[in-house]
Amino acid sequence: MIDKYSQGDEDAQIDMTPMLDVVFIMLIFFIVTSSFVRETGVDVSRPSAETAVSTDSGSVQIGITSRNEIWIDKRVVDPRAVRANIEKALAENSGAAVVIVADEGSNTDTLIKVMDQARLAGAENISVAAKSGN
Repeated sequence: MIDKYSQGDEDAQIDMTPMLDVVFIMLIFFIVTSSFVRETGVDVSRPSAETAVSTDSGSVQIGITSRNEIWIDKRVVDPRAVRANIEKALAENSGAAVVIVADEGSNTDTLIKVMDQARLAGAENISVAAKSGN
């Protein structure tokens, strides 16, 4: 007797093309919508503060070492070029906050100069990074 449900030794195959299309579209979506954190490129010893709060990762970070070197995007920047570098970073990430990560051994003079250059570059939100005091 012939079984009407058996078709012999044919292998059933699933077409994977639509699933791969969906995976690639999701991959493109996540790449386009992700924001990349730009680090200062230098390790600093931040001062502690009782009122320190966490900020979002979509910010322009500027590092000031204990030797008063200014670091932006993992490279040392001349103090006269700080404004241009901040303008470039703000153009790439419109509305981003500027976070200055200053070493506790750095001069206040350098910090104030960087803050002034950030204001002149058009930054509306400027913060100084500190570690939590608790």
